[in-house]
Amino acid sequence: MSLKVAIIGYGYWGPKLTRNIQNSNDFRIDYIIDTSNKNLENAKKNFPITKFHNDYKKLDPSKIDLVVISTPTITHFKIAKYFLNHTNVLIEKPLALRLKDVIYLEKLSVKKKNQLFVDYPFIFSGSINYIKNVIKKNKYGKLIEIESFREQAPIRKDSDVVWDLGVHDISILRYLLNSNPKKISSHKYNTAKISKKDTAYINLEYKKDLKVFIKNSWISPLKIRIIKFKFEKGIIICDENEPIYKLKVFTKQKTQSSLYKLELPEFDLSEPLSNLINYVSKSIRSKTNKIFKNNFNIDITKVLEKI
Repeated sequence: MSLKVAIIGYGYWGPKLTRNIQNSNDFRIDYIIDTSNKNLENAKKNFPITKFHNDYKKLDPSKIDLVVISTPTITHFKIAKYFLNHTNVLIEKPLALRLKDVIYLEKLSVKKKNQLFVDYPFIFSGSINYIKNVIKKNKYGKLIEIESFREQAPIRKDSDVVWDLGVHDISILRYLLNSNPKKISSHKYNTAKISKKDTAYINLEYKKDLKVFIKNSWISPLKIRIIKFKFEKGIIICDENEPIYKLKVFTKQKTQSSLYKLELPEFDLSEPLSNLINYVSKSIRSKTNKIFKNNFNIDITKVLEKI
């Protein structure tokens, strides 16, 4: 039997989540809610038999199996709090803009026995999961350094570039390393005349002397999504903009040589959002939530706050 879904927010990211939910045999979209009539008209073109509202409080949460929240970040806590009292919630990243709000939602989820999922899309990508397996098996020796460059995205008015783009990097790192950094330093700038910081340079240090450098910027003529993983015996470059060859593995021919051998590994190329939706379905039906246990969301938010 299909799980009943309500979509809250059909602006920039909502249609992407809605498409993947629609493509799943495990869900049925019963409601789409948005305060914008223009957004609702766009939704009606693709989902003519779905019910539409301007106010999410007109819904009966007890009749919905999953509420998907894709609204401005500043509204996340209020809406998630309302629905977690009654049903399961999947929310666009970041979960909330304050650590105390994330802790509250986590406790509410446990108390009400309703599951809380966050859309950190890259932790559901085949490329990141390939790298997780490489680290686990120590395939190329010790992981020495990580560099991440994430540039160009729509400018937001309710959060800065760290909460918007940096959350991807911090969620990936927490997922891969299963820990938070020991040291954090950062510099944030305005390179354009906007209210929020649009560029950030972040340095992190993890256990075993692992160094991480992150650059996030909204302002760029090119969309860049590259992470370099430097191991003792090789380097993996992950480029999420590539349609097929997202991963390139360079292994050293000799210890003191600058020559590398290039490998193009095979891995799952499924759309990360599709993998996320499959994970949510299985988790609701089995009443488990393996990825988001052990303070996963809290750890991510702690780092974002410190940055």
